[in-house]
Amino acid sequence: MPAKGEKTTRIDHEKAQAVERPKNRSFRFIDVFSGIGGFRIAFERAGCTCVFSCDWDKFSQITYEANFGEKPAGDIHNIALSDIPQFDILCAGFACQPFSIAGVSKKNSLGCKHGFEDERQGNLFFSLADIIEHHKPAAFVLENVKNLRTHDKGKTFDTIYRTLTEELGYHVYWKIIDAQGMLPQRRKRIFLVGFRERRFFEFPVFPEEGPVLEAILESNPDPKYTLTDHLWGYLQNHAEKHKRSGNGFGYGLCTHKDVARTLTARYHKDGSEILIFQGKDRNPRRLTPRECARLMGYPDDFKIPVSDTQAYRQFGNSVAVPVVTELAKQVVTSLLYEANYIPDLILREQYGDNWDCNKMSLSKKKKRKSFTKKTRR
Repeated sequence: MPAKGEKTTRIDHEKAQAVERPKNRSFRFIDVFSGIGGFRIAFERAGCTCVFSCDWDKFSQITYEANFGEKPAGDIHNIALSDIPQFDILCAGFACQPFSIAGVSKKNSLGCKHGFEDERQGNLFFSLADIIEHHKPAAFVLENVKNLRTHDKGKTFDTIYRTLTEELGYHVYWKIIDAQGMLPQRRKRIFLVGFRERRFFEFPVFPEEGPVLEAILESNPDPKYTLTDHLWGYLQNHAEKHKRSGNGFGYGLCTHKDVARTLTARYHKDGSEILIFQGKDRNPRRLTPRECARLMGYPDDFKIPVSDTQAYRQFGNSVAVPVVTELAKQVVTSLLYEANYIPDLILREQYGDNWDCNKMSLSKKKKRKSFTKKTRR
């Protein structure tokens, strides 16, 4: 990752004609912790072929199978590494609740452990590390909440980064990306892109401003999505109470011309983070499941075979499909270049022929204690 403020030049995609594998052979990828298939849509759009998927949630499996014709394998802990077919790219959005601001706050209030100490979800990253170590794919793309970068004062991210680079030997790029340039919501997520061989990679450049909510809203939504007087009154009173206490809790009331807050898995509870204004004489409404699908970048032919409650959870947990689609295209482009290729006008002037993306990513960070496999739980 070049230092902040340094100029870079976009890769000339036409140069990718000089490939190290037949152009007509698509890269194979696996869809780990697949959810409802956001990664799959993105990488298939980039010309890749999915050879394996897994997710433990039975409702996500239902939605995935309805759209892709195959049921994901279950809990990754019950799948032998040798049973996963050979692949080129690993894709995974590993569980974010142990690291998200809301998830950590909730677990703290309940006296529960978070981060890697979350026994149910906190160690899923190390399952990914085991798959990478066993299969040694050409590349991987990992996604999580932006708070992963600062969780436990940065120690969690350091453990992940050093596991991928020092233990597994991958060259890793990372960046926090806001989906707002592609979708009408503010949604910042961290992406880690790694390559087994040293390869030049450039994160896509997204527009600073994107669409507004009217681009995804239905023209005649079912009246059942309008809040009842009781719920609307409760949300207003709750917001006023917190306002008097001096904290920032409140509902997110949006017009058609606004950009929404982040859609989360808790949206099914009351819809408070994204409420659609319907005029002064009507209570606001929550988004419909189809609108949530559009808000995450899913096409309108994407099937929603589950209840509204499950649909809200699934889309709230999903990746932003247009963002991952652009990332997938860049990953494929990097794999089409020969290993060690770098554009002449970019890094050679800054770093010379011995550039190393791992050193570039950490060059301005204070060195910390190296973590080993003993860190794994």
